[in-house]
Amino acid sequence: MLAVAVLAAGKGTRMKSALPKVLQPLAGATLVERVLASARTLAPERRILIVGHQAERVEAQLNHLDGLEFVLQQPQNGTGHAVQQLIAPLQSFTGELLVLNGDVPLLRAETIEQLVETHRNSGADVTLLTARLNDPTGYGRVFADDDGRVSAIVEHRDCTEEQRRNTLTNAGIYCFNWSKLLAVLPKLSTDNDQGELYLTDTVSMLERAMHVEVADADEVNGINNRRQLAQCETLLQQRLRDHWMDQGVTFVDPASCTLSESCRFGRDVVIEPQTHLRGVCSIGDNCRLGPGSLLEDSELAENVTVLHSVVRGAKVARDVAVGPFANLRPAADIGEGCRIGNFVEVKKSTLAAGTKVNHLSYIGDAELGTDVNVGAGTITANYDGVNKHRTVIGDRSKTGANSVLVAPVTIGADVTIGAGSTITKDVPNGSLALGRAKQWVKEGWNS
Repeated sequence: MLAVAVLAAGKGTRMKSALPKVLQPLAGATLVERVLASARTLAPERRILIVGHQAERVEAQLNHLDGLEFVLQQPQNGTGHAVQQLIAPLQSFTGELLVLNGDVPLLRAETIEQLVETHRNSGADVTLLTARLNDPTGYGRVFADDDGRVSAIVEHRDCTEEQRRNTLTNAGIYCFNWSKLLAVLPKLSTDNDQGELYLTDTVSMLERAMHVEVADADEVNGINNRRQLAQCETLLQQRLRDHWMDQGVTFVDPASCTLSESCRFGRDVVIEPQTHLRGVCSIGDNCRLGPGSLLEDSELAENVTVLHSVVRGAKVARDVAVGPFANLRPAADIGEGCRIGNFVEVKKSTLAAGTKVNHLSYIGDAELGTDVNVGAGTITANYDGVNKHRTVIGDRSKTGANSVLVAPVTIGADVTIGAGSTITKDVPNGSLALGRAKQWVKEGWNS
């Protein structure tokens, strides 16, 4: 059996933020959500989050995660004190305890799996994750033999000059035999510079300690300030882009683009410079995104182009061209072969196949049939100051330039609306509708 405990009680003072450190966003997810996700493949029987600073806010943010338990650490008196809070909730538990840090979000699932597997196979009381750092200043040094058995962990300040040449450091990630750890947890002492209880001290109290050296030291980067958060964002973005380039996606200028871990791409997608994808996005084969575009929580089918545009919460069928400078807002549903041109905004509307809205138009709360042609400057006036109303336009209808359709209104199929019209009443199929004032000219006005 396996229990996973994530330390997430700290204040994160150096972040200079009203938001708890573990809730800081990284590539579309919070730090602590990333840590929890990294252990998901292990299918642990218990998942426990040790909370403290702004505990209610952290719990509210994560209460959608099934089976996650919350344990309060109050006050926060070190990592050993945090794990001591598990004594009661895990009193009857038998198995391994994996301890992760809520501010170490780049750990790969396979690294954690290797740690747990090594621990189980070796029969160790504790197995810790280690990393070799080019500059280990400030980190505790781990001393171990060639078989991975740990003989000592010495804090930097206590190391001799010779010991400081050792670049193997403690990453602060542990897998314990819970029963053995339970026996020594009450023995922890605050006899140190910080007056805190350190989980590291349990390693020397246990009979058999092993270590697993992480292949990529960047995986154990912790986040204590905004600069480190930005560094981790850079590393994670590079990891995500590398993955998708290996799957057949082209990034013209990778460093200028960002994406979230919830994005999915088909083959032969081309992502131009300064294009960003956030939330849950699904991008079909042969799409071309950007340059200068933002997509969020949207679904694009095959052969869609998005040029200098914003697409949020929208669904776009195949063979659609969007932009430049278009804005597809939430619940925009664009049919196959449509054209959404420059300075067009579509919100909470359905456009059937072949419909074109080429320039300078607002389509809101509307339903457009197939092969509708929306003239430049057409507006569906959907708001009466109190409620939103719908506009319906039938197949093959055309609106002239600068038309205003005042909802609720239904325009039938094969209708032509004259330029400059304001339409306030329903129009039957096959009609010509005009709704503009008669032109009036007074000659000699300036004489």
